[in-house]
Amino acid sequence: MPEPAAWRYQKIIAPMFDLPALPRLFINARVLTCVGDEVIEPGFVEVENGKIKAVGPMSDLGSREATQVIDCAGMTLLPGMMNSHAHLAWDGVHDLARQSMDDAVEISAYKSAANMLKNLRAGVTLVRDLGMNTSNLFAKQAVEQGIFPGPRLLVCGQAIIQTGGHTYWCCREASGADEMRRAVREQVRGGADLIKIMACHDTLEFTDAELEAVIDESHRNGIPITAHATYNECIQRVALFGVDCIEHGGSMSDETIQILLDKKLPIVTTFAPLVQQANEDIARKFNIPEWKIEERKKAVANPARYAGLVKAARAGVPIGFGTDAGSPAVGHEVVAPEMAFMVKVGVVADHYAALRSATSVAARINRVEQKLGTLTAGKEADLIVVAGNPLADLNALNQVQMTLIAGKKMIGVGA
Repeated sequence: MPEPAAWRYQKIIAPMFDLPALPRLFINARVLTCVGDEVIEPGFVEVENGKIKAVGPMSDLGSREATQVIDCAGMTLLPGMMNSHAHLAWDGVHDLARQSMDDAVEISAYKSAANMLKNLRAGVTLVRDLGMNTSNLFAKQAVEQGIFPGPRLLVCGQAIIQTGGHTYWCCREASGADEMRRAVREQVRGGADLIKIMACHDTLEFTDAELEAVIDESHRNGIPITAHATYNECIQRVALFGVDCIEHGGSMSDETIQILLDKKLPIVTTFAPLVQQANEDIARKFNIPEWKIEERKKAVANPARYAGLVKAARAGVPIGFGTDAGSPAVGHEVVAPEMAFMVKVGVVADHYAALRSATSVAARINRVEQKLGTLTAGKEADLIVVAGNPLADLNALNQVQMTLIAGKKMIGVGA
């Protein structure tokens, strides 16, 4: 394994920001464990030492002691959600290219901090940041060293792109196999948890030698690599070359879908930019031009656009939740619109499947399923409390009452 990032050698006397992981007992809740379709109602969840101690029906509660007993009548408990495709340093308001090139590093830091708070308020307890310069590396350091509160972060550093390629203005440009390897090593040195490549836009990007090198170097360093891939030729190409995940996805042939199944590759779909920009009231507030709104409305209304994704999902390709948060009109608090559209187009079967795409399925995609993703005794106490019932109405996710990470109350009233 490579050497850790330099900041991990720093001696921390005490965190600047810290919260107690109090023993807590949540009672009378609708508990969605995200283990299959399991619903425990009314149920309880017991949290102790930052972990889930017990989960069950109220009839099994018995006598238990806790520093804090929280009556969740009329509310729902579920695992903390994971946004597997987001950009903390993008604000969803300003032009992506201009803020990528013009924002001072200090402004990127402030945007990242603000967006981390938005994620916590939205019940998102893990963010997989797929790049905007190197600010995500410092956001991760700030969270892990207790400098600023935030969700758990999995970060890529800078996404890697061929020189002049898609979104070159916020990526690490490289040309040639050796430079690809150097680019990977730079991200790893900075503390990246994964590597992201931009494998296409209107055309395929990277030579075969470059693509082979960037994937091999990621795996040599013991970290996964994911690829921006939006149509069949690109998806099939990166899958055959050996990436670990597909971002966005798009049209796919039966042959490509079978390759994904054989290689057990997931897709993180990102519908929120289309959905938000197709909503006239929302789009106009963000100064989305009228021609773009009309284009987005046509895209949202065209089921053929999503046929490949739907076929892949129904064949068994895992579908993860991601919003492309930070893109125009997509704030980091936007959760329900993405899930609702996933259900509408059919890449998930129902509301519970949509919730699992951000919990248990996301945990497997992000390789944290041993400690996160379900409300199961022994796992880390990352959980949220929402008013109402998201199985009946996903908009209940807009009413997060409490967010816990490792048993620490990040959002909510009281200690």
